[in-house]
Amino acid sequence: MELSARYQDGLVAEVHEVACRIEGDALVIRDAESLFVRDRWPADQVYPLHGRPIQLRIANGARPLGARLVFSGPADIAAARAMLPALKRKSAAYKARQWKLVGLSTMALASVVAAYVYGVPLLASRIVGVIPVQWEADLGTTVARQIEEALVADAGWEICDPDPDSLANRAITRFSTAALEGAGSPFVPDVQVIRTDVPNAFALPGGRAYYFSALLEQTESPDEFAGVLAHELGHVAHRHAMEQLIATSATGLLIGFILGDMTGLSIAGGIGASLIDSRFSREAEREADRFAADVARRMAFQPVGLANLLERVSGDDDYAEAFALLSTHPLTSERRAALEALEPSPAASPAFTDEEWQAIRTMCDAGTTTKTATDTLAKGETVGFSTQAEEDQEEDPEEDLLDSPVP
Repeated sequence: MELSARYQDGLVAEVHEVACRIEGDALVIRDAESLFVRDRWPADQVYPLHGRPIQLRIANGARPLGARLVFSGPADIAAARAMLPALKRKSAAYKARQWKLVGLSTMALASVVAAYVYGVPLLASRIVGVIPVQWEADLGTTVARQIEEALVADAGWEICDPDPDSLANRAITRFSTAALEGAGSPFVPDVQVIRTDVPNAFALPGGRAYYFSALLEQTESPDEFAGVLAHELGHVAHRHAMEQLIATSATGLLIGFILGDMTGLSIAGGIGASLIDSRFSREAEREADRFAADVARRMAFQPVGLANLLERVSGDDDYAEAFALLSTHPLTSERRAALEALEPSPAASPAFTDEEWQAIRTMCDAGTTTKTATDTLAKGETVGFSTQAEEDQEEDPEEDLLDSPVP
């Protein structure tokens, strides 16, 4: 039985119409018109190639890589497969190799994820313990400058009350010092209230914490202010900002090791790093909440104020519920359930007196000050450690530092 096919010898681009048949252990390829034998392929070395559904393209391991036979039509394709049983064996072996590759790739990815989920957080916490305090403080200063540069043009960045001896600043300093008492933090807290349109509060490496005026405007009680501030001081106490920096760097190294620096996959790797990092961030948020709850017991304020403010500023919606596992903060409902179960110590003094709270609430109401955060940093007027002036950097700021408008 002879089958019609199209043939290329792999050496030149010319295509020949041929007739093929089996003679012994060879696939004989003859010219369709002259019957000239163009080639004899070892029948046991044929293998299938990718092609259109209506074609069967085969090659031969004993011939140049460009050598091809193409059978067309269902009848000829079925006959060719029956005539060349090696095709079925090679196809099965190819599929087995593909599944093996998929399995090995899946195991490699699972290993990377497992290494990050269980290894990176532990590694980050261990590394933080040996990082010099002054090095982390200097890093916090640099990050603060970048954030200021990112906000100053559009949202504003200005210290509301630059006088450390004002009633509001003395109250905040007293509260912050008491909150960190016994926590073993190497830093004396430096808390500043900043005039800006961004409703946020956050902590940076080196003991810095910020409370933005846009969030203060929505803060309705001293308990809410104390809850948010204690939460951010929890990040300071546990050095979460530094841990997160180390964890994110480790994630990038792991993903880069697997994917390399390839354009499309590098983007996918960055997305993967963000999703994996969200797990670590949620744990840090819960740990900061627990710290705030402990401070609330000692300093007689309602810790649920933290959830009240968070709910009012952001709140949970269907989108947040659906993507809870990818959120960098625990849902408000989760935080409220945990914080409502706690009661302040009745024997303790209030976190802030009425007079102190009134001073804090109005500390950003005065006219525009002329002293910016950059001025303070440059002159070394921070609490707990000295700083040195740094030249302005020309690089673009990392705006995603403030993506989440919640404490």
